[in-house]
Amino acid sequence: MSEAAPSGIERAEHSALRWLWLSAIVIGVDQATKAVIVAHLELFEKREWLPMLDITRLHNRGAAFSFLNNASGWQKYFFVGLALLVSVGIVIWLSRLALTRAVLLGSGLSLILGGAVGNVIDRVWRGYVVDFIHFHWPNTSAYFPAFNAADSAITIGAALLILDSLLEARRPHTTEPAAEPPADSGAA
Repeated sequence: MSEAAPSGIERAEHSALRWLWLSAIVIGVDQATKAVIVAHLELFEKREWLPMLDITRLHNRGAAFSFLNNASGWQKYFFVGLALLVSVGIVIWLSRLALTRAVLLGSGLSLILGGAVGNVIDRVWRGYVVDFIHFHWPNTSAYFPAFNAADSAITIGAALLILDSLLEARRPHTTEPAAEPPADSGAA
């Protein structure tokens, strides 16, 4: 007797979609921290936390490292569209990824998804992304570009994808034996 194909719900239970809780946490933490910053700091206001860390409210209309920050406005729609396409791709990837295979890859993809959606919410709601984590070299004016919780999640997620890829390359792969060529039937 043949087994019936699993339903959509059964496939989801066995797929890496179960990692989406991590995306939801990233989105929640990202939006909550940005709300606190917006409520308590004015634009460009800075508070020193550690000798190497300031909390500074900045607005980024561009991408990472403020790339295209000063463009004429088209970049908002470009980055929203790109993030939404990447997000759909990640959800499809997670749905096709077996849960048992998904510890590093599934968590990495979910972190990237949460970070992308967190920044999309800012772009759509505010027109810019709120950045506030601002590292610098002590007693100098050498600052690393400001970032936020969503950016951190994307970076950690990317690192997990790289780690998964490196570990995958080291895993022994079993290959099915090649089919034997058909026997020669006759004369030479």
